[in-house]
Amino acid sequence: MGMKRICSLINVKPETIPEYERVHADVWPDVLSCLKRANVQNYSIYRYNSLLISYMEYVGDNYDEDMANIAADTRTQEWWKVTAPMQTPLARKLEGEWWHAIPEVFHLD
Repeated sequence: MGMKRICSLINVKPETIPEYERVHADVWPDVLSCLKRANVQNYSIYRYNSLLISYMEYVGDNYDEDMANIAADTRTQEWWKVTAPMQTPLARKLEGEWWHAIPEVFHLD
């Protein structure tokens, strides 16, 4: 499998923006290590008003398994307990989604 680019959206509660940005200025090393072990690279989160836009590249061979490994990681689960209350999923998200994945319509290497 080649590299997979993933862009996702979620809302951040406006009153939590300063705290959301503060915790992301110092993401826990265990969480970052988990992402790297799961073949995630070039992961960024952007904010436009109260809309968060994430972009990451997946370079592994089994996306579903690697994402399951992230979800099973105890330290990542603790991180999500900090960040999830600050987020509100989009109204148009798919069943089972937290961040809503959006399609790529153009790419230039």
